[in-house]
Amino acid sequence: MRRPLVRSPAIRLADVTVTYDRRPAVHHVSGAFAAGSLTAIVGPNGAGKTSLLRALTGAQRLDAGTLDRGGLAASDIAYLPQQAVLDRSFPISCGEVVMMGHWRRTGPFRGMGEAQRGEATQALDAVGLGGFGARQIASLSAGQFQRVLFARMMLEDAPVIVLDEPFNAIDARTTADLLRLVARWHGEGRSVIAVLHDHDLVRAHFPQTLLLARELIAWGPTEAVLTPANGLRARMMAEGWDEDSGTCAQAA
Repeated sequence: MRRPLVRSPAIRLADVTVTYDRRPAVHHVSGAFAAGSLTAIVGPNGAGKTSLLRALTGAQRLDAGTLDRGGLAASDIAYLPQQAVLDRSFPISCGEVVMMGHWRRTGPFRGMGEAQRGEATQALDAVGLGGFGARQIASLSAGQFQRVLFARMMLEDAPVIVLDEPFNAIDARTTADLLRLVARWHGEGRSVIAVLHDHDLVRAHFPQTLLLARELIAWGPTEAVLTPANGLRARMMAEGWDEDSGTCAQAA
């Protein structure tokens, strides 16, 4: 089911600023996601983590700075948003959701053959949902639905994978199974970037961490980033945020 993978390139940020109503959500961040890296993004609520992911994928424009994806197109980055923003009321089956993973290579308007359907079945088997192809997504638990979305990402076969709170509100067994898939992607040379809140999980599974509080607090090896001093600095910055403050001068 997998084609040989060329190692993903580094993604470099230089002075990146993303704003809403000209107020900074991500403020002048610079650094790089190394080729084939496995990186957690952590920080307080409202720290700009989702905004940074959206900028990485091209879904959110930059207000300042540059973002070099190493020659990757937007379609080379597989993006999984938070479950809360996804509508599960649409009548669609698990198999049909997984088949959407082929769109990166085929486009949404080309028909799918037996080979593509077979790969979708294999992907569902791989995430522990064998026999779920015809099930409607509205009938699934949060953990089951997340497994379906990971199966879809398997078929996207993208060199860079971006996950926004992928383990939120799912059970421990599902988390463990999906973490094994994340480790497999990383082992294949893909870059994986994930917004996470559980620092113990980050320490156990993610060798690189970016700590964000709208501004960059620290970025590097996880144990060097997740220190009490850095955590205190991030909390102090979060407590000092003023939503009614003036605009970002450099985004004017």
